[in-house]
Amino acid sequence: MSLTASAPTLTDKLVAARDAASVLATATTAVKDAALLAIAAGVRQATDEIVAANHEDLLAGEDSGLSSGLLDRLRLDPVRIDALAAAVEHVVGLTDPVGQHVRGSRLPNGLQLSQVRVPFGVVGAIYEARPNVTVDIASLALKSGNAVVLRGGSAAQRTNAVLVARIQDAVASAGLPPELVQTIDEFGRAGATDLMRARGLVDVLIPRGSASLIQTVVTESLVPVIETGAGVVHVFLDESAPLDRSIDIVLNSKVQRPSVCNALETLLVHERAADRLLPVLADRLRAAGVTLRGDDATRVLVPGVLRATDDDWGTESMDLDLSIRVVPDVDAAMAHIARWSTHHTESIVTNDIDTAERFLAEVDSAVVMANASTRFTDGGEFGFGAEVGISTQKLHARGPMGLPELTSTKWIVRGQGQIRG
Repeated sequence: MSLTASAPTLTDKLVAARDAASVLATATTAVKDAALLAIAAGVRQATDEIVAANHEDLLAGEDSGLSSGLLDRLRLDPVRIDALAAAVEHVVGLTDPVGQHVRGSRLPNGLQLSQVRVPFGVVGAIYEARPNVTVDIASLALKSGNAVVLRGGSAAQRTNAVLVARIQDAVASAGLPPELVQTIDEFGRAGATDLMRARGLVDVLIPRGSASLIQTVVTESLVPVIETGAGVVHVFLDESAPLDRSIDIVLNSKVQRPSVCNALETLLVHERAADRLLPVLADRLRAAGVTLRGDDATRVLVPGVLRATDDDWGTESMDLDLSIRVVPDVDAAMAHIARWSTHHTESIVTNDIDTAERFLAEVDSAVVMANASTRFTDGGEFGFGAEVGISTQKLHARGPMGLPELTSTKWIVRGQGQIRG
């Protein structure tokens, strides 16, 4: 009589990930790069299969009432799939961080000390409606020597299942354990909870998604968490801000892709520039489909603007909604940012070098810009290939996270018989 093997439990998967991570930790860069190239090729070859699965997820998402912003994040088309594959290929060209020398010294007693980068081991990721994260995190985890366990949420479950299957095939074709990349979507919300409690099997947990999802993981996880924050992102138009540059930066920051975390949510305008800038900007924003909410000063200058509330100042809309406030000076702008920002990205538009440098030095966010669109806060744009996320915490990693942020360090001590007196 034959016995049918039972489906692996979540613990089985985590143990397999731990075992696979120990194999990957000593793999050469060439082997890891071969796996990454196979992933890129496999994703491209599976474009039709991925699009078909994604179409089912999109239909289900529409039926369940997902917002337009989440539907945009969920959507994968051939162009986006090719971009995902290209990002994996870019990671191949990046320096392998494992084994990199960070610092070291020789002690007076002759001991040689070296601090080197090492993988975390097993990285867990909890995210929602973002199948691109499946490929991004898997590729960065592999290059940095980590196994990854993915909880991608029910909204993208069909898409993620196809992506993970193709990634596992590619990893196995390079001679590495396919358990290096696993999904636990089949375990539902209980699986996410168990992942947060898997201290000892999972070394670090990275949440990506809404503010509520991130807060839940940060407050409930027993596994150390690298916090990626929601993006209540600001642009401040200083008194000297040129009109054309202001229009370009504000429109790009808000409209180019409003559903992502580096999109503009609140526009602050110096009161001595408001008459000159706001009416023209409002016309351009409205023409692009943006709904405007503002304070009293904004509503006087631009008729028809909805009244902004405290909830609006603190909301990441992920949609074509923009809140506007007129402020007396740069100090007031920075005070508003300190009160309402999620410390993700803030930008100033100005021709005053001193004001720009003050803003860059004093604003406490992961990325602070002068005269640039907030949409540049991105691992790909920063040259990291894919990204794990945008960290808004202050420990270990801050801002766009690439390969080095997925490593820890260890000290190597070489001696010749020394003992401590």
